Amino acid sequence: MSVKPQPPLPDDPADHDERLTLLFDVWLVARATLTLVDRELATTPLDAESFAVYSVIREAGAITPTQLARWMAMPATTVSSQLKRYERHGHVERVPDPADGRSWQLRLTEAGAAAHAAGAMRFLPALRRVEHALGAEAPAVTDALRSLRRALDVALASRSDSVETR
Repeated sequence: MSVKPQPPLPDDPADHDERLTLLFDVWLVARATLTLVDRELATTPLDAESFAVYSVIREAGAITPTQLARWMAMPATTVSSQLKRYERHGHVERVPDPADGRSWQLRLTEAGAAAHAAGAMRFLPALRRVEHALGAEAPAVTDALRSLRRALDVALASRSDSVETR
């Protein structure tokens, strides 16, 4: 059986045709986003992943590890290992959960808030450049990304018991 030759991929990933899938497009966007944010944060104490986690914790004020794992769409064990690193840096602390005395919440320390603020000073201009490039489409893109996240959550939940994780 011979494989039919495909035309070469375009130099610009945004110009590809229908041969690739929605999830591949999401991966391309995620990689480009991480590259942009990591580049912008290079002179700060945080990388893109840490900045995102600190942003969620900052926005929440205090958040349980389970809630954070849900936000990050990551296994609790992965979140736990990241949190230990943030705690070692003195950026995150555990505080008793006022709603459940057996549990605890996470919040940024002063050092964590300062690291996040330093990252935000570098992140916000990059965000403005992306929003400017999108122009009037920016709100619709944001809405589409939120819809996509909800669809991904449904897909994750529908397969969680039937597929072993690596």
